[in-house]
Order: sequence, then C-alpha cells, then structure tokens
Amino acid sequence: MTVKTAVRTQSRLAPVAAGSPEKIRNVALVGHGGVGKTTLTEHLLATAGAIPRAGTVADGNTVSDADPVEISQQRSAFLSVCPLRYNDVVLNLLDTPGSPDFVGELRAGLRAADAALFVVSAADELDDSTLALWEECAALGTPRAVVINRLDAPRADLARVLGACRQAFGGVDGNAVLPLYLPSDPAQPATGGLVELLNAPDSAHQDDRSALIEAIIAESEDESLLDRYLSGDDLDPAVLVADLHTAVGRGHFHPVVPVCGGGDSSFGMRELLDLIVRGFPSPTERPLPECWTPIGAPGPKLSCDPAGPLAAEVVRTWVDPYLGRVSLARVFSGTITSDTALHVSGHGSADRGHPDHDADEKPATLLGPTLTPISSAFAGDFCVVARLASAETGDTLSDQRQPLVILPWQLPEPLLPMAVRAATRNDEDALGKALTRLAAADPAVRIERNAETGQLVLWCLGEAHAEVVLARLRSGGAALETEPVRVPLLATFTGPARGHGRQVKQSGGHGQYAVCDIEIEPLPRGSGVRFVDRVVGGAVPSQFIGSVEKGTRAQLARGVQQQATVPVVDVQVTLVDGKAHSVDSSDAAFQTAGALAVKDAASTGGVQLLEPVDAVQITVAEHHIGAVLSDLSGRRARVTGTEPLASDRPGNRSVINAEVPAVELLRYPAVLRSLTGGSGSFTRSYLRHDPAPATVATALLG
Repeated sequence: MTVKTAVRTQSRLAPVAAGSPEKIRNVALVGHGGVGKTTLTEHLLATAGAIPRAGTVADGNTVSDADPVEISQQRSAFLSVCPLRYNDVVLNLLDTPGSPDFVGELRAGLRAADAALFVVSAADELDDSTLALWEECAALGTPRAVVINRLDAPRADLARVLGACRQAFGGVDGNAVLPLYLPSDPAQPATGGLVELLNAPDSAHQDDRSALIEAIIAESEDESLLDRYLSGDDLDPAVLVADLHTAVGRGHFHPVVPVCGGGDSSFGMRELLDLIVRGFPSPTERPLPECWTPIGAPGPKLSCDPAGPLAAEVVRTWVDPYLGRVSLARVFSGTITSDTALHVSGHGSADRGHPDHDADEKPATLLGPTLTPISSAFAGDFCVVARLASAETGDTLSDQRQPLVILPWQLPEPLLPMAVRAATRNDEDALGKALTRLAAADPAVRIERNAETGQLVLWCLGEAHAEVVLARLRSGGAALETEPVRVPLLATFTGPARGHGRQVKQSGGHGQYAVCDIEIEPLPRGSGVRFVDRVVGGAVPSQFIGSVEKGTRAQLARGVQQQATVPVVDVQVTLVDGKAHSVDSSDAAFQTAGALAVKDAASTGGVQLLEPVDAVQITVAEHHIGAVLSDLSGRRARVTGTEPLASDRPGNRSVINAEVPAVELLRYPAVLRSLTGGSGSFTRSYLRHDPAPATVATALLG
C-alpha cells in the first residue's frame, strides 16, 4: 500500500537516514515571532540541497509552515522537523513558533532538540519577550548559538544588536557571546561574505579573534592552552574547533553568526551549517530525561544507544486525512521498528484534564519526518508513527515487554477562557470527537465543563492560541459557536426577610394543599444554607417538615433572579408557621410551598449578587510596573503588595499581588501581554465571592 500524505510541502523533502547517533544533530530554531526563523530554515534546506529553492511565508510554500492554519495566518503555530544532510551528517532542523501563545510547541521542540539556533533580527531591539525565550533555553541548559538575521533589512545595525546580545546573554563581561564570523566588509555588512575568525585572521578583526579564542580555550581540557596562546604560540585550528565544540556543548559559550536569510541577498547559510556540524553536540553528548515504570518505580538510566531499552517521546500529534492520527516522536533510547509492539504511556498531566493512561498498541505504520515509509528509527533520531489510537502529545512510546514513562515537559497554565457549544444538537457528536482529537494533540489547552455555569470552556494560552484551537476543531468537522464566558455567580440576602408560600390546587381529582411561612436571614460568608424548624402546635405536620426544607433548598439552589440561575448561599431559613389539610396535603405540595415562600421573601427582602474574586500574582519587569498597576486600577483590583523577585535572569523583575474580580480577568492574558511586550506572566486562584456593585451586577446578569 502506498502511503499518501496530506502535507503538500513536506513531500518536497527527500528522506535522509543517518548511520549512527554520532552523525545526527537535532537543532531547534528559537526566536521572537517575525525574526525570520521559517525563512532561515528554508534557506538552510536549499543550501544543503534538500529542496530546489527556498519557499516564502507569503507564498505559503515553506516546508515547516505547512499546516493550513499556518498558511492562512502566515505564522508558525506548530513544531515541525525538517531533515537535511550536510557533510555526511543528518541535521534535523526543528522550527518552533515565536509567539508566546505557542510556548507549548516551543518547549516540545526544546525537549526534542540537543541544541538551538537563537535567532534575533539585526533591525529590531531585544525586547522582553526575546529575553524570556533565552531564559527558556537557559533553564534547560540548551547549547545555543546566536544568529543575527536580516542584515539586509532597513535600519539593520549589526554592531548595535551584537552589543545588546552580549549585554543581555553574555554574562558579566559579555564574553559568553562573541562572533565566530563577521562580515568581510564591516561598512557594508549585507554585501560580500563572512570572515571566519578562527581560521582566517584578518587585521581588521584581530581584536575580535583574540577575544573569541580566549573565550573558547577557557573551556579547554588542556589547562596550558591559554598560557601558550598568551605567550604567542600559534594554536592548531583543529584544537580550537574541538574546544569550540566543548564550550558550546557545555552551554557556557554562544558563538554569533550574522546572516542574510532571505530578501535580495542571502549569505551565511554554509557557515551556519558548518557550525552546527562542527560545534553542536550530537545526541550521544547530551543528557537524557529520566524515566520510570508506569507504576512509578525508577526505570533504567537511559543513554543514546540504539541497542538500549526503547524510550521515545511524542512531541507533536495531528490528524492526517489518509493516515489518521499521527505522532511525531523523538527516539531517546533503543530502536523502534515497523514491527515493534508498542506500549503508550501518558502520566503527569491529570491536573490539566489529561488523565494518566497506559495502552498496548499493535505495530503501527512507521514513517520518517518527511512522511515516507521507513523500516526503523534509532536513538537520537525522529520518526512518525501512524495509527496509534491512544497516543497524545507528551506520551512515551516503549516496548510492550518493558513499558517506560518519561514525564512530559512543563507547560504554563492556560488562563484565557473560551466558551464553545455545538451549533446544533446534531453537531454535538462531531464536537465531542473533535475535542478528543484536540486533547490528544495539544496538551497546552485545558478542556472543562464548568459545573456552576454548565458551559464547555477551553482554556488557552492566548488569543492566537485560541484562534488555532477553533480552527483545529472546525477542520475536524465540528460546527460550533463561541459564546461569552460566564463567571460562576452567587447571591445572598442582605438582611432578614419573611416569605409566605401557598399551594392550594385541585387537579384531576387530586388536591394539593400546603401553606408555610418562613424567615430568611443572612449568615457569614462560607456558612452555606441552614434550615431550622420552629413550628409550634403541629401547624405543619412533622412528616412535611422535610418537604418544606427540600423545597426551600431547591429554590435557593435555582436562585431567585429571573435572568439567570444564581444560587443563593449563606442564609438561614426558619420555618415558623403553616397549614395543612388532612386529605389534600402532600410532600409535593409542601415542596412547592417552600419554594414559593423563598421567592416571596426575595421579592420583599434585599438580595445581593456575589461575584468571584481571585488572588492574582503578576510577574513583570520593573519598567512595566506602572502600566500594569494603572490597568489594575481600572479592573476594580485591590493591590495588596509589590515585591522584587530574586532571579538570575537579566533585568529586574517584581511580583504584584492583587485581588481581582474574576470577570475582569477573562481577557487579561492578552492585555498583560500587550502591556509587557509578551514578557509578563500571572497566576490566579479562587479567593472568595464578594458583593458586586449594582452596575456590575446588572451587566453580569444581562
């Protein structure tokens, strides 16, 4: 059977296979949205001969942005793997999205990669979002090189951006970030070529070369090397390249390569490919994640050994119209073949709506990253496994004879809610299936049915993420609509009130007779609903006291507002009097009378709406504090304190503690991102319900 693919551009890549893990380099391209990562990937592929020529984002024909959502929105939204061969080494280029909304895909790429090309634009400033991306890599100890792209762009300034990178990323003296290449003509950096400072010293770049060599050999295993260099000895270039490899692999040194990745000129591609091959670590040189058994016992210590126990991790899941569910996996240990009986384990994400699961699967169709059939994939490489019914992004694939679990990468809490519903009753089944596929593909989204409001809520990382989630659901055949998210409201009585309930009715020969009088008074917050019987003289027979209580509690739970179901809480209901009929009274009649008495009390007494209030912690750079505090004041927030945050990251940050009504936080992730350039973050947790101002109450109920 011929395996078809629905990914048009991915088929442009010819399959490549490495002979051993040492001949593989797994490299993530990381950077802010718009710096040209996808275009740079295209030019690297074209330079290596993997594709005839580079595509463009505008034309929608790039290899890595092949999903219809990415093509229509002209931005990366998913992780993609683009393999090429260069100097007999297989390079798996992992193009990652730059938007903070897709940080889940970024973290998947960093888990799967062994090093990163950190791409910045020569025409732009280093903003807070770029610093946050650098910290994502630094927290994992990912070896990095800095690529200063778009030298031919208007307002490009290589010297300024290089200086900013050294200051932000280069440590105390900036020497952890130094150029490995520089333009041959510093006055015209976007024309001509590049000078490699290690092998082609030039008098114009002598100071740069000296600084580079000193930074590299500081990591050398040969402690005498620095003394020899300072004494004037000529060092063997091969030794310098080996020490460059060591320094980069340890994550202590980050070489800089300026490039033009598109536009009227394009250079620096071969230099980048050379750096990846010579300077970046192979999978055998990087630590692997720990593993456990499905019951939580320690697993074997993994190494990048094709003969070791099979442990692969699903880093992306999607649905192909021909192949069904397909799973892109990084093989960390062992070898997966087309006849391997797989065990699928997913653990550690139950709090995000992804219950722990384990399943044995039959041998599945095995493909390479280019979606062409392969017979096997060994440690260090990638593969695509088709038709795994139970696999989700973040799951572990292992051999059925030795099931293993790798805990998935850490994901941020999704804090932007979006309420959806099936367009018609006939669409409910299709929506349910689409949600199942969404949950399997995107661990960053949380899907929940709000018990208080009854709404189906999808919690996303931001507005761009929400757009992609909707597109995914609709492309799966689900006709759906969005609706305003409702916060779970409560109500209470503001003072004592009396209510009279009378159910006297003759229907079908069966009479109903019940009368009750109640008093309702407010209780302290958190008290719930109490019922007290103070009837004297048997005015309400004892067998119907429970009926009145049941009726009042049911009505309080339904609420007393006509516009919406808002439960009434923190009140005491006291039954003080009533009447019964020896024949026509019944349990149902007294339940109805109790409910009517609650409504009557609400019509004469004051009922106040209560809205949820969350405790919020907002982490921002100090220069954004003023804007954030000003915005909070317009959200009826009560700021309880601001304190500096001790951190190793560049720049000073502070944490703002506040109490904010939940309705004011519905779009807050997008607002905070706008206020802080994508670098601010926050957490929230339910604190209490507080009285809502009258104008707010009217809006909430409307």
